[in-house]
This record gives sequence, C-alpha cells and structure tokens, in this order.
Amino acid sequence: MKKTIDLNKIKLFAMDVDGTLTDGRIYMGNDGELFKSFHVKDGLGIKLLKDFGIVPAIITGRKSDIVKNRCQELGLGEFHQGVKNKAAKLRELMEKYHVTAEQTAYIGDDMNDLSAVKTAGITFAPADCAESLLPFIDIHLSKPAGEAPVREAVDMILRGRYDFNNFLDL
Repeated sequence: MKKTIDLNKIKLFAMDVDGTLTDGRIYMGNDGELFKSFHVKDGLGIKLLKDFGIVPAIITGRKSDIVKNRCQELGLGEFHQGVKNKAAKLRELMEKYHVTAEQTAYIGDDMNDLSAVKTAGITFAPADCAESLLPFIDIHLSKPAGEAPVREAVDMILRGRYDFNNFLDL
C-alpha cells in the first residue's frame, strides 16, 4: 500500500550535504578540504523555504568550514555537522519545532541517510542517489546531486503554497 503524500503539510525540510547539495566530490589537498561546489538554485530554494515559514535544516556527518560558510551565507539557523545519528538529530529538530513526521521532509543520497529517511514522513533523493536507498524514498527527483535537486524538491513543496506566476522579487 502506497502512502499518501501531502507536500502542503511540510514545516521542516532537512538536507544532507555531500551528494545532495554538492555533487558528492570532496576535493582534498595537503591541508584538508579545498572546495565544494554548491548550486545557486538550491540556495535560493532554501531561502524560499524560510520565506514561507518552513524550517530548513542541514544534517551532515562530515565537518567542513566550507559548508559552515555556505550555511552562514544562507542564514541557516539549523546547521548540524559531524552528526553520527541523523535520525536522532532529526527527531530533536522535530521536537524543537513541534512538528510531526508527516510535517517533516528529508533529502539524502545514500545509506548513511537511511535513519533520517526512515524518520521523516516525506523523503526525497537526487536522481543519482544510491540504488539501495530507492526502496525507502517517496520522491525520486530528476536532478542529480549538485545540479539543484533541493530546488526541485522545494518547488514541489511550494507549488501549492503560492502562485509562481505572481512571483516578483525576494
């Protein structure tokens, strides 16, 4: 039996970073991580979530000053690095914002996201996610990692909340 998905109920949208907001490549030099590539459309999508009262959150297993800088640039208040148990962190955020699983969405790309995927009520994955994650995903997006899959999900979520034809400016 397929579950009913109501994207209009989403109040919390949690995201993985590597392989979701980035293309999954980690560029390392002698002194550590050198750079990551983020898509500007994902950034605007995250800002749109905030504008419509949806809490955007980052939950990532890695620690990165690059990701920290990007989150600060976007004004993200919920930015959690070095998280070993993503489900526990997601449940903590759900409790903090008084939201249920059906009001919570998560986007991730691989099996290290599975605990959060099983915790959230609505789940998304980039087009190139690990095949082993697909049985647990509600919406398999058309955009691959680093090519604005978050924005694709955000547009789906917001489609029922405002008229894109009347979109003027942020």
